[in-house]
Amino acid sequence: MVERRYSQETNTFEVNIVPTAIIIGSSGGLGSALADALERKPGVDVHRLTRQGHPQIDLTDESTIADAANHLKAAGCSPDLIIVASGLLHRNGKGPEKSLNEIDADWMIENFKVNAVGPALIAKHFLPLMPRDRRTCFAALSARVGSISDNKLGGWHSYRASKAALNMLIRNLAIEWQRKNPQSIVVGLHPGTVETALSAPFKGNPATERFAPDKAAEQLLSTLEALKPEQSGQLIAYDGQMIAP
Repeated sequence: MVERRYSQETNTFEVNIVPTAIIIGSSGGLGSALADALERKPGVDVHRLTRQGHPQIDLTDESTIADAANHLKAAGCSPDLIIVASGLLHRNGKGPEKSLNEIDADWMIENFKVNAVGPALIAKHFLPLMPRDRRTCFAALSARVGSISDNKLGGWHSYRASKAALNMLIRNLAIEWQRKNPQSIVVGLHPGTVETALSAPFKGNPATERFAPDKAAEQLLSTLEALKPEQSGQLIAYDGQMIAP
C-alpha cells in the first residue's frame, strides 16, 4: 500500500511505502497469532484471509484464490509479506497413517490438495501482487517431517509426502521469482510443535518443546525479518536454522 502524507515543511505530498502483509488461514491458531503479532507492529497493514471471510478463500478451490487475489489487487494491495498458514494433518477422524496398511488414496490426495497444491495456487495468483523493486517475502508453513534426509521414524505417509512436495515447490518458486525480483524471498517455515487444534491429538514425546501460538508467531516473524535473498528456496526452522531437504 502507498500512503501519501502532506508535509507542511516542504509544502508537498510525501509518499510513504507502508508494509503490507497477507495472512492466509488466519482463523487457525497460528495464523491468527501471526496476524495479531503483525498488527501490533506500527504501520503494518494486515489482510486476514479465511474460508469464512470476505473475500473468501479455499485452498482446494482455485476460483476462490483467484477471486481473492483480484479483490486485493483492485483495492491497490501490494503485499511485502505473504504467509500461507493453512495446513492439513487430521480431519473427521482421519489422521497420519501409522503403517502402510492405512494408506487411503482419497486421504492422500486431500493432503496433497491442502498442503502442496493449495500453496502453489496461492503463489500463482498472489506472487504477482508483490512489488518487484524491493525486498519481499512469501512463506508457507511446512514441517520438519517433510525433510527426506531427516526422516528416521517413517510413517505419516500422506502428510510427510505432501510437505516434501511443498518443499520442492518452494524451491521451484524461489528460483523463478528471483528472476523477476532478485530481492525476493520464498521459503517454507517449520514452526516447531505449536499448541493448536492441529497438534492437539498428537502429544508426542513429552520432552518435545511446545510453543504457545503467540510465542511461535513471534519466533517465525523474527526469523523472516532476518532472512536474506540468498536463503530463498529453503526450509527454515523457527530458530532460523536451515533444515536439509
